[in-house]
Amino acid sequence: MDRLLEKIISLTNIEEITEMISQFLKKPVVIEDEQFSLLAYSSFYINQFDEANKQTIFTKRWTIPILEKFMDEEIVNRLKTLPEPFRVEKIEEIGLNQRVVVSAKYKNHVLGFIWVQETDRLLTEDELSFLLEVSFHVGKLLYQNKQLKLKKDEQKNNFYKKILEDTFQTEAQIKWEAANVKIPIPDSFISIVFTVSPSSEESFGELLEKVGLFANTLKMPSHLFINQLMAVVLIGSSLSSPKDLTIHANALTTSVLAQFNGEQVYAGISNQYTSVTHLRKSYLEAIEVIKTAKFIGIEELPSFEYKKLGLFRYLETILQQQKKMDDLNDELLKLKQKDEESQTNLLRTLEVYLEENCRLKQAAEKLFIHTNTLKYRLNQINELTEIDFDDFNQNCQLYIDLKIMKVKE
Repeated sequence: MDRLLEKIISLTNIEEITEMISQFLKKPVVIEDEQFSLLAYSSFYINQFDEANKQTIFTKRWTIPILEKFMDEEIVNRLKTLPEPFRVEKIEEIGLNQRVVVSAKYKNHVLGFIWVQETDRLLTEDELSFLLEVSFHVGKLLYQNKQLKLKKDEQKNNFYKKILEDTFQTEAQIKWEAANVKIPIPDSFISIVFTVSPSSEESFGELLEKVGLFANTLKMPSHLFINQLMAVVLIGSSLSSPKDLTIHANALTTSVLAQFNGEQVYAGISNQYTSVTHLRKSYLEAIEVIKTAKFIGIEELPSFEYKKLGLFRYLETILQQQKKMDDLNDELLKLKQKDEESQTNLLRTLEVYLEENCRLKQAAEKLFIHTNTLKYRLNQINELTEIDFDDFNQNCQLYIDLKIMKVKE
């Protein structure tokens, strides 16, 4: 075993190292980087790979279901904190057989992972010790590779920040700079911005890590960079349709936000653009979604997509105008007083009824009440106020005032 270790430590090719580990242990082996992108796998035992491994090999990275499951089971946290090899039990839900994993570290930083599928027998203590020794050498190699990648990423980050700061005058200048630093420009793209409030080094660092992990699961090119405590993800492709980009943007946003229970994490998705000259515009659109969410509350946000915000984009401006003119909606104040005095739910009923375009069945279903109950409540509203549901302009004003009333409260 000592000779084998010496041989492995003399190697610099990750694929060769993977094959040697696999031949010694006689088991399928996979090596991934710290974001769970596939670096190498043992070809000799490829027929023994489980379904999870096959998906990883096919996509070159973990899929969202695998990552979410590993997050839920605290496996990702253990990968980042446990210094020695440990077992991950079988998870049928994602097609994962039992395996041993060890983090590849260098200078106390986790740079990747070595996975060994335990197909027919468990690894011995000597084999686990061998795996641990190998992990230190793999960690050193991955550290060297990462330094090269960081230099390339820094060039990309500076390039995109120049666009955000309006450094370039024309699209030709942008394309010349991109060609100069060898950055491919997608035919179409969407910007997604994430932030956390209140922000601290620890909270933003955790957000950045989660965004990076889930962005890496996307089936299209993406790039993550930081701008003023905002994590910006650009996704795009020359092969994707607009619908595909939007679907992936929403999947990424939903997956990231699901990891933060109780913390105020915000996200915004821009419109899709075909020219990189619109990068700043797309960034500002995503920021506008975040500003709106902070103003009205995340639970009130109709969508993370800028194009679906509708009148919600203007609520803060309307509120300032109302304060200036000392405007109050007397009809809503009557309903509010009735709700407080009689424990009724007329304001909420009115809000949902308007949201559903005054359609009885849909509104009743959303309120979880019978249509007759809804009719009774609407009659109460008619008796207490002068609201006319046939007046479109009045309905719009009512809905806006309802939303602003909730913000004030």
